[in-house]
Amino acid sequence: MSTPVLVSAYAASPAHRTWDPALEGQLLPALCALPDVAGLEVPWIDGLHPHDADWFLAHVPAGIRLALTPLPFIMGRVAADPRYGIASPDPDGRAAALADLARVAADARRIRDESPAEVAVIALHTAPRGGGDAAALTRSLDELGGWDWCGARLVIEHCDALRPGQTPEKGFLALADEIAAIGAAAAPAGIWMNWGRSAIELRDADAVTAQIREAAQSGLLDGLTFSGAATADGPYGGAWVDAHPPIRSTDPSSHSLLDDEHVAAALEAAPGVPWLGVKVSRLPSDRTAAEVAATVGRNLDVVRRAAELLQRGDH
Repeated sequence: MSTPVLVSAYAASPAHRTWDPALEGQLLPALCALPDVAGLEVPWIDGLHPHDADWFLAHVPAGIRLALTPLPFIMGRVAADPRYGIASPDPDGRAAALADLARVAADARRIRDESPAEVAVIALHTAPRGGGDAAALTRSLDELGGWDWCGARLVIEHCDALRPGQTPEKGFLALADEIAAIGAAAAPAGIWMNWGRSAIELRDADAVTAQIREAAQSGLLDGLTFSGAATADGPYGGAWVDAHPPIRSTDPSSHSLLDDEHVAAALEAAPGVPWLGVKVSRLPSDRTAAEVAATVGRNLDVVRRAAELLQRGDH
């Protein structure tokens, strides 16, 4: 597959729940050894690692490209302060979100200076939940664009937008507002789509394909991550929860809306996307690094087969 793949390390790793440095030390290189994997998505949760930043800097695989996502941290901040976010029309809420991103930027520089890896992507998220404003987001993007990000690309990861009659997981800005804000900003940024998060918003697999096409047609699409969304309660969590269940064919018990057909449809809707991603939780039975890597690998295989068929025109 010609497109580089970014694997979410923290969604797959049991080590972030119960700290096991030996297990995570085996898992990071095992994920990087999977075919076509060029990067890892890692969380920024009030720092580079939820347990030991120095350990992470010493053990991140050499030459790997990282995507830093502060989303787990942001959700805690939003719960504590509903004004918080880079799309907030409230000056204090927006300033607080920018102050936290300044710490993310400092940690990106720390990765550059103290590890053998590099930061390729910084994910931004358009909090607050409800009440976000595209004009406020544009102001934030212009400010963020003037900072030192060590050459990393700033991307807005689209999460489920607030919809009438539906309890949101994130409830951030609509995709059209995010695209408009980027277009109005002087500083460059892109869009990153996550299949599962769009499914939580839209509750319809074909509508997700259409939304991915909308992002691609904007000319801003930098990445497309394959992560499922469950239509019913199951071993990964409740229905329409952002729990990253795997592609349905790799584990039918996931109740995932994401199937092989819609993996292929999403790829067709996003021709030439620079990055692909795989973000799935481990199987409940996975205990070892090899087992977790095999689970991720099965999902990656589905994406790879669909991409190869599309390249050959056999679809």
